[in-house]
Amino acid sequence: MKKAILATKVGMTQIFKEDGSLVPVTVLQAGPCVVTQIKTVENDGYSAVQVGFVDKKEKVVNKDKNGNKTIYHRHGATKAEQGHFKKAGVSCKRYVREFKLENAADYALGAEIKADVFAEGDKIDATAISKGKGFQGAIKKNGQHRGPMAHGSKFHRHQGSNGSSSDPSRVFKGKGMPGHMGSVKVTVQNLEVVRVDADKNLILVKGAIPGPKKGLVTIKETVKVVG
Repeated sequence: MKKAILATKVGMTQIFKEDGSLVPVTVLQAGPCVVTQIKTVENDGYSAVQVGFVDKKEKVVNKDKNGNKTIYHRHGATKAEQGHFKKAGVSCKRYVREFKLENAADYALGAEIKADVFAEGDKIDATAISKGKGFQGAIKKNGQHRGPMAHGSKFHRHQGSNGSSSDPSRVFKGKGMPGHMGSVKVTVQNLEVVRVDADKNLILVKGAIPGPKKGLVTIKETVKVVG
C-alpha cells in the first residue's frame, strides 16, 4: 500500500462530467491527518505510520459553586495520550489509525497527509461502520418471505422452522434469525475518485460509501482493480 488517509463523510450529491454525464458521488472531508508515530522493524517488528485525525474537544465535567465551568482534561485525553501526542508535537487527536505504507520511513513526525495524495481516476477501498438499524426481524434483516396474512393464519412475520425436534434436534449454525442489524465494519472495494479539491481537502468518490454523515471513513489504495 502506497497511500491512505482518514476522512469523514459529508454526504452525497451529483456532479456533471466534461462529457455531460451525471455521476452520483459521496463527498468526503479527507484530512489533514498528521503523523503521530512511525513504527520501525527495529523497534516494533514491522513498518507502519500512525496518523491522527480531528482535534479532540475540551471536556467539561463540572461547575463550581459560582456556576463557572471547570475543565477536567483540557484536550479530553488521558495523560498518557497527551504525552504521546506531545512527543509528536501535535494536538490531541480524536481518531488514531495505523497504515502499513511501503514508504513509511520517508515520513516524519508531525508531517501532514492531505487529500492531494489521491488524484482523479484513482481506485480506492473505503472502510466505515455501517448505519445501525437496531433489533430487526428476519424479514427485514435477512430478506425472508412472510406467511399468509389471512385472519386464520398463525404465521405472519416469523422466521420459519428452526429445525426438527428429533433430527437434527438442534438449530444449524447460520440460521437466519431476528437480531441486531447494521453497525458493522464494511469495506467497499474498487471505488473511483471522481474529483479532488486540494484547497478544501475534499474527495469526491463515485457511488455510495457505508456509514452515516460525519462518520469516520478509512480510504486506502485498492487491493484489487476490477476492469
